[in-house]
Formats: sequence, C-alpha cells, structure tokens
Amino acid sequence: MPRKRETRGEIRYLILKPLGYPLKASYHEYPIVDNLKVFERYAKDQWKGEVVSKGKLLFDIRMFPDFAFEVVDAEPSFGVITESTKILVESLSKMIETEIVTDVKLNDVVGQEEAKRKVRVILEFLKNPEKFGKWAPKNVLFFGPPGTGKTMTAKALANEAKVPFLSVKSTKLIGEHVGDGARKIHELYERARQVSPCIVFLDEFDSIALDRSYQDLRGDVSEIVNALLTELDGIQKNDRICTIAATNRAEMLDVSIRSRFEEEIEFSLPSYEERLEIIKRNLADFPLKVKVSYDLVARMTEGFSGRDLVEKIIKSSLHKSIADGKDVVETDDLLNAIERIKTPSKTPPKQMFV
Repeated sequence: MPRKRETRGEIRYLILKPLGYPLKASYHEYPIVDNLKVFERYAKDQWKGEVVSKGKLLFDIRMFPDFAFEVVDAEPSFGVITESTKILVESLSKMIETEIVTDVKLNDVVGQEEAKRKVRVILEFLKNPEKFGKWAPKNVLFFGPPGTGKTMTAKALANEAKVPFLSVKSTKLIGEHVGDGARKIHELYERARQVSPCIVFLDEFDSIALDRSYQDLRGDVSEIVNALLTELDGIQKNDRICTIAATNRAEMLDVSIRSRFEEEIEFSLPSYEERLEIIKRNLADFPLKVKVSYDLVARMTEGFSGRDLVEKIIKSSLHKSIADGKDVVETDDLLNAIERIKTPSKTPPKQMFV
C-alpha cells in the first residue's frame, strides 16, 4: 500500500536558536543577531524553499559558513520557508520567551466565564486587526489570585489566533546597570513588531509597576517604567500587538501605568462546581487507578486555586502514592495532601548549646 504523502504548508513563523560551529577554533567569530529585520532578509535569501520542522538544523552558507541554527518552533509544525515567513532568533539573554502555543485552548480553562467572554474581543482583534482600526484592544490587564488561569488564558488566545506568544517575567527586566531595563523593554517590543500580530505577556507585572509610594522597597526602576509607558502609548507603531500584563495585586499598581490599560479582566478563585470539574478533568487520564470521592475533595478545597488543586493536591498525591508503591490513588491520599497544606509543618526551635 503506497505511503500517504505528508502535506507541506507554508511556514508562517519560524523560531531559531543559534547553536554554533561543528568544530571549535580560535579564529571563529560567533555571529550575534543585532538587527532582526536585516537578519530575516538575509535568512530568507539563503533558506527560502527549505522544508523545515522542529529540530531541523539550518546552516549559514554565506557570511559565517557552517554556523548552525536549530528550528525550535514553527507554525505550522512542518512546511516550507517562503518569502512571507517571519523568522525570529531566540534572545541570547533568555529573558524573552517566544512560543508557538499549540496545547491549550480557551475551553481548557475551567470557569472564568466572564473573563473568557471578554477576551474573545482580543481573539477577534488578533485574527482580524484591520477590523478594529484605532479601537484595537492594545493593552489589557489580567488580575486576580495566583493560579487562577491568567497565563493559561493568554496562551490559549495565542493558540486560537495562531499568533506568536512573547512572554517575560517582569522581574527579569530589572538589570544590574542603568539603562539595562529600558533596553530590554525596547528589545521585547522590537521582536513583537517583527512577528506581529502577536501577544506580549508581562507576568508578575507589579514587580515593575508598583505605586510610587512602594518604590523604596524595590529600588529605582523608573527607567523601565518610562520605557514601558512609551511602548504602551504606541509612540512607535504597535498596530497588531496586544500587550497583556498579569498581576496578583492590581490595587498596588501605579495609577499612571494602570491608566494605560483600556480593559481590566478579573480572574477569581474557582467555585465548588469549578473545583469539581478541575478534579474530574485531571483525574480522567491519571497514570494510576482512581478511587476518589470527587464531591468530598471539591468541598474540602474551598479557597484553593486551580493550580493548587493540580500541583499541590493531585500531583502531590500521585508522587506520594508512587513512592509508597501503591497502584491506586484513594480519597484519603488527596485529603491528606489537603491537610498538609492547611496545617503547615512546624519546625522545632534550634537547640542552644552552651
């Protein structure tokens, strides 16, 4: 029977990682991508028509012969580099993470119905930027307790809109020297402009955007704030970029920064019904047998976030059961994990020796 031929689509986005030379020699100069736009033109001139997929190596054959780049992500996952392919090189500082998200959708976010309703405007904007004109949802604030689905929702939007997801933890924007932070902000948005439409996701946003009355607690980051305000105000053309900032402490944000976000979307702790659904979904494909009262566990976890349920209760119970040599997870295993969280272990005082 003839083998089915795999369809080759056109690669829309390509993310490369510089690997280096096959042989190390003292005369080899390591190329640094300084101008993304120029590199993209240079890359397409030599690699146009190449069939690529995740993990494939591409070799420079011009300025730095035999220097290798690895394909770390692509949309679609298999296809041909064309004139319209957008090519991005991973940040050497590792500060900016660029992903082509494929593993999460809005329906995977349990609950948060009002938040999911509101973010559909962002989804429509990313799919049809021309439709919105000057009324685009450019700057949106996600706020609420930790583990309630803010990052997951942002990634789901990127997946469903089929656009790149550029994320950075705001704490990484604070550099050791004056000017580092502002440079990193501008690098982030320069990358975003290259691959737009896209999502820029600023996690732990309060670390750089606290109200001025708190600034003495964290040092002077005014240069970062000023650079960020410049980008959020769109002094440079950011027509097809949606910035989503996430924080657990919206009430502590600086008023001048918070005012730049035209939409604020709240994420709340899950209700009993939502906790029940989270437990059922995560135990549906469990690697061990399950004998659990879903109702009892859901009732005993009021005030827990979705991440608490998955990471601290379900995952913890799985690991303990495996360590104990059990082949089944029971209700008591989950209840014991809940009890461990609700009753923090007490460390005995250090004994003083004379």
